[in-house]
Amino acid sequence: MVDVHPEHAQLQADRIYLGWQYILLHPDPGPPPKRPSPADETPAQGPDPDLVRRERLQQDLLNRPMRIFRRFMLVLTVLLLVPASAGYLDWSFALLGMVATGGVALICSYALVEGDRAVRYRIQEQQARADRRRQERDRELFRAQEEHAQRYREWQEVKERHDRQLTWYAVAVPDDVDRIDVAGGTLPGWSALVTLIGATRLYSGGHLTVLDLSEGAIAKDLIELARRGGDEPLVWVLPTDLPRLDLGATLKPEAFADVLAHVVSVSEEHRSTRDLSFDNAILERVLEVLGENATISQVTAALRALAQVGDPRDDLRYGLITATQLERIGTLFGRGVSDRVVIERAWALESQLRKLETLGTQAVRLPPARLRVVSMDRQAGVFGNRVLGTYVATALTHILRQSPASDRPWYHTIIVAGADKLRGDVLDRLMDACETSRTGLVLTYRSLTPTVRERLGRGHAAVAFMRLGNAEDARIASEHVGTEHRLELAQLTETISDSLTGLDGAYTSTIAQADGRAEAPGDGATDLAGDITESTEWGRTADKIGERERVLQRSREFLVEPHQLQQLPTTSVIVTDATAQGRRVRLADANPAILTFPRTTLGELEDVRESVLSLDPEQARAGGEEPPPNLGPPPPRLDWRKDRT
Repeated sequence: MVDVHPEHAQLQADRIYLGWQYILLHPDPGPPPKRPSPADETPAQGPDPDLVRRERLQQDLLNRPMRIFRRFMLVLTVLLLVPASAGYLDWSFALLGMVATGGVALICSYALVEGDRAVRYRIQEQQARADRRRQERDRELFRAQEEHAQRYREWQEVKERHDRQLTWYAVAVPDDVDRIDVAGGTLPGWSALVTLIGATRLYSGGHLTVLDLSEGAIAKDLIELARRGGDEPLVWVLPTDLPRLDLGATLKPEAFADVLAHVVSVSEEHRSTRDLSFDNAILERVLEVLGENATISQVTAALRALAQVGDPRDDLRYGLITATQLERIGTLFGRGVSDRVVIERAWALESQLRKLETLGTQAVRLPPARLRVVSMDRQAGVFGNRVLGTYVATALTHILRQSPASDRPWYHTIIVAGADKLRGDVLDRLMDACETSRTGLVLTYRSLTPTVRERLGRGHAAVAFMRLGNAEDARIASEHVGTEHRLELAQLTETISDSLTGLDGAYTSTIAQADGRAEAPGDGATDLAGDITESTEWGRTADKIGERERVLQRSREFLVEPHQLQQLPTTSVIVTDATAQGRRVRLADANPAILTFPRTTLGELEDVRESVLSLDPEQARAGGEEPPPNLGPPPPRLDWRKDRT
């Protein structure tokens, strides 16, 4: 198990990192719950004036006849009193009438008083009901606020877990995988992937050889990163550095003849194994005449003599061949070289191998380096670059075949960028040699030619697909992966991909300045994330990318369909590999700057998912940080500067 925390994580030498997978194990909880609030109107402290006014108006309407009748009784009482006082009416009759009218008036007054009392009672009842409703609302508001406080605390815990969670998980394959085939992609995408694979291999203590046939300087950032890590890479730019390239100089004549035969076949795609054997036989016999340590220029001189091209005295004068060798060459295939097939093949061999005549003529002793880059100059001819690339690949194959198997898989890694420019049999031999010697091999193909399709994923290999612009290539890739897979693509990946520009500049050769002295390894360990930030184009934008990483947390899902593969972001890689549980498919972002993000881990999702989901938020709050699970001690840090020989 690996530690899930970026500040604790270390590179694992038994993992080949291909990018990072964007996953949110804890989904965004959304906005916080809305706090309940009381009604907008302010509750009245006394009776409602409108209610009082309505009740009194209603009572006045009801009592109006009673008041009129009482007033009439009072007037009648006065009318009875005045005549009686003047002597016009008998007092007994007047008193009787006054008692009757006054009594009726008193009864009316009592009724009016009771009506007013009833109005006040109703107003009080209404006020009491309003008070009870207000108290009930207050109690409900209090309960709602308590529930809101509980929900807010729960939301806050989920939000903190969401904000603190890891978002980028490493996508790696185990080192028991023999090879990684990368199909499709653009030059910036290859640059990101090569930088990531190369940096993690070098910083894990390994050695790396890059054969760049893309003519796009895709390993330029990796070279700067290696220098930042304390090494001084060796960079050959062919054909300019061909005189100082000693690759293959120690091969035996039989192996050297085989290498040259494959170099000649680069322009003859349909030549069979029988034809190669014929060329190989011619070259073996020529090298037998020339002896060991024969140079390419000597071989071409002998082939000119065999093909009867030019004046052999010129080659004798320059010391390329001797008179004895010239005589023996003339009798290799019968006196007079009557076989026209031999003459034609010798002529064809000479015309192709002339491009390698300066090979190793100015070889110097080079210092040890853990990163070696052999590239093709884009200013040179296309065919010449294919010849040079085939020579380097075939020579590497023979060197690997003669080397003992490594104790540590992928300790030495070879990356061939633009491998679709090599013949199929050259690729097959290189694959077999790497598998036998336990050398890691990464092959990148721009397009899925028939030769590539036959070899894609063959053996125990992981396959990675990048952007495939060709519709037919995209269809083949989707069928290989399976259209039923749903992959999650981060918005950050799409945003950065849209802002990328093409690669600028070219390689600068380091061979001319090499003096053969080995640098002493520096003291102290280096930090991969810091070195990426300081020395690569990806890292120089890390601050801006990190700010976007905090903002752009959205993602989208898509099915593995041809039109989606044609629109993949530049650094996106669909990785497929076989496991004990079956074939797995993952979408990664090969941008090396993601390693510098604060929420990136070198642990794979399958390894840390259970640990991340089981983190205790209470312990996290008490300690001020997410507690790491008990995953055992982290693996020892592997120093970039160790094992430089």
